[in-house]
Amino acid sequence: MGFRLVLVLLAGLCLPLFGLTTAMAATSVYDFSSPEQEQTFRELTRELRCPKCQNQDIGDSDAELAKDLRDKSYELLQKGNSKQDVIDYMVARYGNFILYKPPFMASTMILWFGPVIVMLVGLLIVVVRTRKKPRNTAADNALSAEQEARLSELLNKDKEN
Repeated sequence: MGFRLVLVLLAGLCLPLFGLTTAMAATSVYDFSSPEQEQTFRELTRELRCPKCQNQDIGDSDAELAKDLRDKSYELLQKGNSKQDVIDYMVARYGNFILYKPPFMASTMILWFGPVIVMLVGLLIVVVRTRKKPRNTAADNALSAEQEARLSELLNKDKEN
C-alpha cells in the first residue's frame, strides 16, 4: 500500500514537468542580421492580429496559427522584404481583419463608424426614455359638474345599502 502511494505522489510531481517542456518547446528564438530588422519584426508582431484569438496580436498569442504567422513574418524579413511588404502579404492572405488599424475604405467603414453609431443610437434611446412627460395639473383632474353629481349619487347609494 505504501509503495503505491509513493508512485502516485511521484507521478503527481512529475506530470507538471512534462507540460513545462512542451511549453518551452513552443517558444521560438529568432536571429536577426541587424537591430533594425529585429525592431521591424517586433513592430509587426504588435500590429498584426491573430485571426484565431482575435483580441491578441501575433506576438502575444500562444496559438499555433500565431506562431506560423510570426515564422512567416520572420522568413519574409530575412528575404529582404520591407515591413509594408509583410503587411501586404498578410492582408492579401487574411484580409484587413488581421490589422489592428484597418485602412479607411468602403468595406471597413463599419469598423470605423460602427462604434460611434451604436453609441449615438444608445444615447438617443436613453434620452427618449428618460424624457419627462408633462405633469397633470389639478385642472386636468377636475370633474365636471355632471360627473360630480353622478359621483355623489353613487356614493349616497352605497351608504344606503
